[in-house]
Amino acid sequence: MNLKKMSRLSNIYIFLLLCFLMTAVDSSAQTDYKLWLQYGKVQNNTLATEYKSNIKGLFALGNSETIQAASKELQLGLSGLLGNPVAIQQNIDAENVLVFGSKSSLNGDILKNVNNDFEKINDEGYIIKTISLNNKKHILITGKTDIGVLYGVFNFLTLLQTNTSIGNVNIVDAPKINVRMLNHWDNLNGMVERGYAGFSLWNWQKLPDFIDQRYIDYARANASIGINGTVLNNVNANALILTPQYLEKVEALAKVFRPYGIKVYLTARFSAPIEIGNLKTADPYDVQVQNWWKEKAKEIYKRIPDFGGFLVKANSEGQPGPQNYGRNHVDGANMLADAVAPFGGIVMWRAFVYSEHDVNDRAKQAYSEFVPYDGKFRNNVIVQVKNGAIDFQPREPFHPMFGAMPKTPLMMEFQITQEYLGFSTHLVYLPKLFQEVLESDTYNKGEGSTVAKIIDGSLENHKITGIAGVANIGNDINWTGHPFAQANWYGFGRLAWNPYLDSEIIADEWLRMTFSNDVNFVKPVKEMMLESREAVVNYMTPLGLHHIMDTGHHYGPGPWVSKLSRPEWNPTYYHKADKNGIGFDRSKTGSNATAQYAPEVAKLFDDVKTCPEKDLLWFHHLSWDYKLKNGQTLWNGIALKYQEGVDEVATMQTTWNKMSHYVDETRFKEVQMLLNIQHKEAKWWRDACLLYFQQFSGKELPKGVEKPTQTLEYFESLKFPFAPGNN
Repeated sequence: MNLKKMSRLSNIYIFLLLCFLMTAVDSSAQTDYKLWLQYGKVQNNTLATEYKSNIKGLFALGNSETIQAASKELQLGLSGLLGNPVAIQQNIDAENVLVFGSKSSLNGDILKNVNNDFEKINDEGYIIKTISLNNKKHILITGKTDIGVLYGVFNFLTLLQTNTSIGNVNIVDAPKINVRMLNHWDNLNGMVERGYAGFSLWNWQKLPDFIDQRYIDYARANASIGINGTVLNNVNANALILTPQYLEKVEALAKVFRPYGIKVYLTARFSAPIEIGNLKTADPYDVQVQNWWKEKAKEIYKRIPDFGGFLVKANSEGQPGPQNYGRNHVDGANMLADAVAPFGGIVMWRAFVYSEHDVNDRAKQAYSEFVPYDGKFRNNVIVQVKNGAIDFQPREPFHPMFGAMPKTPLMMEFQITQEYLGFSTHLVYLPKLFQEVLESDTYNKGEGSTVAKIIDGSLENHKITGIAGVANIGNDINWTGHPFAQANWYGFGRLAWNPYLDSEIIADEWLRMTFSNDVNFVKPVKEMMLESREAVVNYMTPLGLHHIMDTGHHYGPGPWVSKLSRPEWNPTYYHKADKNGIGFDRSKTGSNATAQYAPEVAKLFDDVKTCPEKDLLWFHHLSWDYKLKNGQTLWNGIALKYQEGVDEVATMQTTWNKMSHYVDETRFKEVQMLLNIQHKEAKWWRDACLLYFQQFSGKELPKGVEKPTQTLEYFESLKFPFAPGNN
């Protein structure tokens, strides 16, 4: 063979190899990108046969954009799950047709099968039911609205993805909370505050004319878990988002999201009338200011008729607000509420406030500022309250405002992004945290008055209800930075739909949809997920310690930080370690923060003997020799908890290392590397914190705790000026 021919063949070989590699890379990337909507072929032959025999065709009733989206999703999902396309039928003369459409599109014969079920659902609810027409069996997916049908379609596909029988299906379901939304802390420059998965999804420069496929897939993913709202911009807002230049871009996104039942909301900067309106004040009592907001609302709703409303962070961490003008939160919220009320809009007013002038206890301030105004907000205002009184810590007792404002709708704010839980490098299954808060009993109306019952409106019969999650989404190929962080987005959506769900059920669903239905994979990995949150609490903030992360970026430990300009920004403010002990006394002998809870809860937290040990140092300052329930001294207990956290991450590594047979190579290696980082950083947390606290306890590390290999001075010297998310 001559050299020229060999060279030509070699080039052909290289070309083919490159094509193969590109395909392989694209394939693995797609796996990461698809989230829990993998739609992989059903491996269980018995179930595959059942599915194929029950779904021999599709018949759509209606032709709205939403019904078209539902039809497209069914075709995509079923072709992947069943291994071949399912044909669209022009009628339902044949047997085993999957029929989908809203109530208004159903004929009398179909209605006879489901009429009573419509009484059990709201406008977003759905019915999935095996029906009989002319002695022929079919599956019906319906709801009062097209959006309800779309939710039903996604949930039907979930049944197949999780290997659930559909032989005689009968599901009636509806969301328990009205407003179920993501809060994006995205800035107009493309950066994401506390974002650990790349830059913002929103390419403002290319909008409105360039619609990225990601926007559509984002909407699909959210609709699949029932999320129906998104706040596009950061709570630390830029007023420019309200200018025509940007509203045109917001309008384009709203158009993309609309078929999927997702409303857009914007964070409104309170000083916008000054910054973009040429006014000299933003005083809510000023008539010009009031009129400016009314005209701005008209302008927005003319572009976006289904615009959801405004989210507002006011008089918090330097943000402008009504207090700048001697007014209060009610004055500010009600002014904005009046502006959007004619169009059906709402105002979500954040209760995350604290002042450098109140040195008593930061945990008490939101309650003190808001509870006196209970019942004074407009009926289209909902107060958005973080799950705990400090700031999205690995563990916090539930916020005392829940249960203390019965006349005011309160909206839960969870943080899905892991600002204080190791960023997207740590595997932490957050639905465990969410569930813990939702199940907490406020005793507002006696025993059983859970946080979940407050936010779903059932305790006080509120008409407007809501729950928000600070998004962990960026432009990384896998959306969330860590493959398992996808579970936190998924889990938030599921709990927003039904705040009474068990986090174990959610984990099971997500694993089966995202990776595999093999029980040898699902069982151990589910256990790993369910234990992961407790692991991070142990190696970061055991026994009620909190906010001891390094300053600014909140990356890694910083219990020694003590010289920041505001006292409540310093970790030393929260742990108060000294030679006598450790912990923040919030009992009646200290700041008396316990008095903000109902008497039954206050009594529990107030008494060191009844206070749950998981919250012990949140509410009490105790000596290093204090005896825990297991007989250990407090010092030994803290040290052993730190070690336990490290050991738990090691166990997670062992579990995952056995899973290579069930997971694609790309995701397996990715998680493996991230767990290695997590184990390394867990040891960093353990060693740095114990060396620091040991200065005060003066005690040796107990048996079973590994000795640090570095000095305290070494850990204190570590600086991370470019840690992600601090922007």
